[in-house]
Amino acid sequence: MARNLTEKQQKFLDVLFEEAGGNLVTARKLAGYADGVSTKAIAESLAEEIADLTKKFISSSAVKAAYSMFEVMNSPTDLGNKEKMAAAKDVLDRSGFIKTEKVEVSAANPLFILPQKANEDE
Repeated sequence: MARNLTEKQQKFLDVLFEEAGGNLVTARKLAGYADGVSTKAIAESLAEEIADLTKKFISSSAVKAAYSMFEVMNSPTDLGNKEKMAAAKDVLDRSGFIKTEKVEVSAANPLFILPQKANEDE
């Protein structure tokens, strides 16, 4: 359930991931808060909203991360590829695109014999 935010709180959230580039102090100034207002207090009061927007920001960065991996495949000898791949992997992992491993189980004789159940009355 979305709560009602003040105009300054909404402006703070709006500029945090855009003009402020994630900088809380810059976002506070751009939102129009007075210099005496604590940045920490603003961030604490908006912790849930900031966390939600952070998740959305990381998810929206997943496309760029996947594209970076593709670029490394096309130019595998470029400097910095190891770091690009590590950063892209982290962004994709945090976005929910984790590497899945499949394990195939097979048996020559798929029949399992279980021990007899113990009688509770005895």
